Amino acid sequence: MAKSESFDITTGCDLQEVDNAVNQALKEITGRYDFKGVNVEIEYDRKASTIEIHTTDEYKLDAAWDVLLGRLIARKIPMKNVKRGKAEPAGGDSVKQTVTLVQAIDSETAKKITTYIRDQKLKKVQSQIQGDAVRVSGPTRDDLQAAMAALREEDFGVELTFGNYR
Repeated sequence: MAKSESFDITTGCDLQEVDNAVNQALKEITGRYDFKGVNVEIEYDRKASTIEIHTTDEYKLDAAWDVLLGRLIARKIPMKNVKRGKAEPAGGDSVKQTVTLVQAIDSETAKKITTYIRDQKLKKVQSQIQGDAVRVSGPTRDDLQAAMAALREEDFGVELTFGNYR
């Protein structure tokens, strides 16, 4: 049997780094002059992979988002995997916003990736969807590296991570 090489395509955020970024953002916000006396809450739900920002008005919401965004970027969280929701009115005179963290490749994106690899017409390179990952296999490592290079050039709406290279 011929030896076959393969790698997996996945996506996700380091949840510990997100937790650290949220804690740093809260620390910075509590020390800022423009947030003195203003109720600002940033709650991170690790299981649901969401961050909830709750404050008094949209101006403060945008300012809190800017601080959080800076902390996420500094912690090297892929911004393609951070989806900011719409600002919604909350109880009283306040607004809230939910930020969702993409932790897996959805089936629609996986289909786009497999179709894209097929359309590249790389010699004997095959791809298959395996749950929330895509496995790409081929006869040589050179073919797989060509597939990786082609995938890096295309935008699928999430940050692609290549791993499990064998």
